[in-house]
Amino acid sequence: MSTTAYEPANVVRDLNELRELTGGPDGARRLAWTDDWVKARDFLRAKLDEIPGVTYEMDECGNIWATLPGARAEAVVVGSHVDAVPRGGWLDGVLGVMAGLEVLRAAAAGGTPPCTVKLVDWADEEGARFGRSLLGSSAFAGTLEIDDVKEFTDKDGIRLDDALKAMGVDLAQSHLAKRRIEDVEAYLELHIEQGPVLESEGLAVGAVLGTVGVERYTVTFRGQAAHAGSTPMLQRKDTFSAAARFALLLRDVAIAHEGVSTIGNATCTPGVVTAVPGVTEILVDQRHIDADVLAAMNADARAASEQAAAEFGCTVGWEQLWRIPPIPFDAALIEDARAAVREVTGTDRALPSGPLHDAAEMARMVPTVMLFASSINGLSHCPEEDTPEEHLLLAAQAFGIAVGRAIDRVGAA
Repeated sequence: MSTTAYEPANVVRDLNELRELTGGPDGARRLAWTDDWVKARDFLRAKLDEIPGVTYEMDECGNIWATLPGARAEAVVVGSHVDAVPRGGWLDGVLGVMAGLEVLRAAAAGGTPPCTVKLVDWADEEGARFGRSLLGSSAFAGTLEIDDVKEFTDKDGIRLDDALKAMGVDLAQSHLAKRRIEDVEAYLELHIEQGPVLESEGLAVGAVLGTVGVERYTVTFRGQAAHAGSTPMLQRKDTFSAAARFALLLRDVAIAHEGVSTIGNATCTPGVVTAVPGVTEILVDQRHIDADVLAAMNADARAASEQAAAEFGCTVGWEQLWRIPPIPFDAALIEDARAAVREVTGTDRALPSGPLHDAAEMARMVPTVMLFASSINGLSHCPEEDTPEEHLLLAAQAFGIAVGRAIDRVGAA
């Protein structure tokens, strides 16, 4: 692919056009499996129709694949997702899709590319409607357990299985999407950071080392419900106080291990102002790029919960909700990404991804890398999500260079 044909300004133009179509003061309107999402995908299809030689189709799990045949059948794949959370941002996911769209344009403009080039728009990366993130990419990777998700419902009681059928997708056949892995040699994805690291360091773009491992638990403190007026403070078995103490200890654990830990919710029972809570249930999320460190964080967090429970005369139990190990990206592609960033910006920063991405599923199967553009104030999944236009242009330029190198390497193999 001729990187001189890659125009970062086209990426920003397409992003702005999509924002006009599916955005507004309340944020993005691209919730998966809804009419607004279809409108965004129709916008993508219309852009694909303008590129000579490109064909596209929807696979068995609703992912859209666009293909530009090359001199070799072996393929470099680029992409991300157009779906968004409700009231989300204008860049999350679609930056990677529009940057990938420009890859197809540039590759087609240079004649037949040395290898096949594909763009994928993954279906339902966010999981915002039914609660299962990375739906399309996990089906492609073979990690989606269909029986575990088909009965999931949205806030209106609509089943995931039924919503997909209404869009022409048979969830029972979604595993067949994996057939398209044949001949795929590399996957590259551009995304906004969704965090404050690059901006805080005055950087526009960074290469991504991999996605962090995630451990999620329900942690339940059990004590004794009692009357709020008649029970002295030092004679209480107050589970919320135990949970609150644990929250502070958990923060210290994360800082000590240079990871992140979050308590996302706390529910007290009986949950009335006149009773000491006899049970408090909290949701815990822990993340780190190193599997051994993540295991140590988890062990220290459990010890901290026992300490907090004992201090307030309570017991504590842990139940795992979900986990995914750290997934490192490909060393050669990381170096390509870093070299591209150096060429464009003169800086060299590599960082892990705290959020999960479709690239994590692809990295299980093929060499994979991501690039990040900075995020203003580290905000994402909200209408305030934004990136300076200069940084979008630099990120797209670096992405185009990294993809061009991957295409040339695969084409020469």
